[in-house]
Amino acid sequence: MAGTDAGIALVAGLGNPGPRYEATRHNAGFWFVEALARRAGVVLREEPRFHALLARAEVDGHDLRLLEPLTYMNRSGEAVAAVARFYRYAPERILVVHDDLDLPPGAVRLKRQGGHGGHNGLRDIMAHLGSDRFLRLRLGIGHPGPGADVTAWVLSRPGPEDRAALEAAIEAALEAMPDIASGDPRRLDRAMSRLHRLPERQGAGD
Repeated sequence: MAGTDAGIALVAGLGNPGPRYEATRHNAGFWFVEALARRAGVVLREEPRFHALLARAEVDGHDLRLLEPLTYMNRSGEAVAAVARFYRYAPERILVVHDDLDLPPGAVRLKRQGGHGGHNGLRDIMAHLGSDRFLRLRLGIGHPGPGADVTAWVLSRPGPEDRAALEAAIEAALEAMPDIASGDPRRLDRAMSRLHRLPERQGAGD
């Protein structure tokens, strides 16, 4: 494995543990981390001290830890902060991958820092880290529309077309991971530009 560097060190995918939730929209962050682990040829294993599944992988020479919290979405910060403290990772070296209601299926955006936008997983991570200065990879899941039950939407399974669009977005983000993992501002800008040009599905499409 490569040594410590200034790039991304921890990739945390957000979701809810257990078979009840594994195919739901809210678990898009888990889907990404699992796809990254498969591509790297590593297996996520439970680490009880961190309340998480964890793996170590190499991406383009960068030594990464891949994380899936087992604390449920609203308590994602417990696992992320525990790993960050143990390995002494600054927030700037963390990539959080999460579902995003404000983006249509097929859209993926890279964001350097900012607020939580009402996402409870991000809210909890910011509270536990005491910082918003971590990188975010936002995977669009679409919005059910005005007045609809958002909780029911995120905890339900996407239809076949939306699922295919999400998987295509994840694949594109995986291709951009060498640039993202580098942490280099110019390469991050390049990854942002590539990802922001992806085609999107319009509407909920459930």
